[in-house]
Amino acid sequence: MNKNYLNQEFKNLQQFALLNKDVYEKNNPFPHIVIDNFFSEEILNKILVEFPDLEKEGSVKKFKDGFSIKLASSEKTKFGESTTALLNYLNSSEFLNFLQTITGIKEKLLPDPYFEGGGLHEIKKGGFLKVHSDFNYHPQTNLDRRLNLLLYLNKDWSDIYGGNLELWNQDMSRCEKKITPTFNKIVIFSTTNKSFHGHPDPLACPENLSRKSIALYYYSNGRPSNEKFEARSTLYKSRPNTNEVNYLNILYNLKLALTKIIKFIFPKTILNFFRKFKN
Repeated sequence: MNKNYLNQEFKNLQQFALLNKDVYEKNNPFPHIVIDNFFSEEILNKILVEFPDLEKEGSVKKFKDGFSIKLASSEKTKFGESTTALLNYLNSSEFLNFLQTITGIKEKLLPDPYFEGGGLHEIKKGGFLKVHSDFNYHPQTNLDRRLNLLLYLNKDWSDIYGGNLELWNQDMSRCEKKITPTFNKIVIFSTTNKSFHGHPDPLACPENLSRKSIALYYYSNGRPSNEKFEARSTLYKSRPNTNEVNYLNILYNLKLALTKIIKFIFPKTILNFFRKFKN
């Protein structure tokens, strides 16, 4: 199956995984690997042609909340033919076995057919994504989120544009690695409460360009006891000597608390009545 998608040097996925699993495990600040020229350039060129201007799409999620300014689409029915084929491959048993080997995860990895939080991502000039660790349970299946895979689709990307993926250490004292989001680069990393990452500074690319990527997340039914934690949404962090997201986290937690109180005080039937009255 992989002959249509991968570059020649990666045809034997299992061999590559065995040779690089120690690299993955020992990379700082948390287990990850960065691979250049992983896919067939011909395939990715087709996907780039199919990639829509998400700002003009009606079904996309548009984030502009202080934590991020970005666009995202998980509507698989609106993906192009080549995009859908690649996503199917990345969720195939062959690719899951590759991920299982290179990451050393013992629990059986599962794909996400809903693309919750994943799919096509686009960030335009001025956009950003503050440093964070991701939501850790799937909201529909309740499975444990274990891996992120990011595929970048940006040709002729200049360092002056910014948009590097930053990987931060556990106490948020320093950025350990910056990864340029260049065409045909993938990043795979373990998802835990301490896998802090993002690109926190506003993008400085020209108006006619954008930072394009494909994101897939992988899950398991259970995780090691040393990684057990309560289900939670995305947790954003401030960088040293800043207070850039702390106040936003406070407001977000207040909003969640108020929502729970309202649902407890007012029966669902009353809430539905007020919604209908409002409309």
